[in-house]
Amino acid sequence: MKTSADAPLRGAQPHCQTCSLNALCLPLSLTENDMEKLDDIIRRGRPIQKGQLLFKQGDESQSVFAVRTGALKTYTLASNGEEQITGFHLASELIGLSGYDAGKYPLTAKALETTTVCEIPMPQLDDLADDLPDLRKQLMRTMGTEIRHDQNMMLLLSKKNADERVASFLLDISQRYQRRGFSATHFRLPMSRVDISNYLGLAVETVSRVFTRFQKNEWIETQGKEIILLDNNTLYDLAGLTPVNEKCLHEA
Repeated sequence: MKTSADAPLRGAQPHCQTCSLNALCLPLSLTENDMEKLDDIIRRGRPIQKGQLLFKQGDESQSVFAVRTGALKTYTLASNGEEQITGFHLASELIGLSGYDAGKYPLTAKALETTTVCEIPMPQLDDLADDLPDLRKQLMRTMGTEIRHDQNMMLLLSKKNADERVASFLLDISQRYQRRGFSATHFRLPMSRVDISNYLGLAVETVSRVFTRFQKNEWIETQGKEIILLDNNTLYDLAGLTPVNEKCLHEA
């Protein structure tokens, strides 16, 4: 498997110790020496341009990737060639773990915008995780989070109407930006409305109508791809969720 992240550019690239996202990607308990060991196996390559593939469904799963900047979507291809989007991946999030035990990636990952990743070869990561129990725990926690997210997505698509699906989607993105230290109420959606509709199992016209209705009700404000959440309480009630952090949710 070859990706546009293959060619390491070690000289000017940031290292784990100085990366602003390391507290999200890595166990906080790693010592400086442990972080150096991890840093030694990480490859940092050229940016992946919008529309380029990071890996393709059926490719041999050789690496796990940590998104440093930008965003990607993952999807499967039906027999008729139609995409079914399974997720969106933002900075600090790991991608490629679904191929960890299968030997092949079950999904395709495509850049939604110019994206940079840290590539972590699976064999070296597995060996290092044997020496660093906290690193293995972090990987297990990440896998557990992905499983819970997939379960929530199944519930979303089977039980909720269009308004509830869109509210749940916006709040999920909001919480992920919040974990990165950004505003939970004012953020950018890197994906298109077409991609959102595909992910939520709705017609794109339905998604557009829901966004328009939310805006008319003054629950949100849209400025192109910029989203401002104006009434979090209503959105949480609609989605049937509990706010993660009220203080952060009401920050501008």
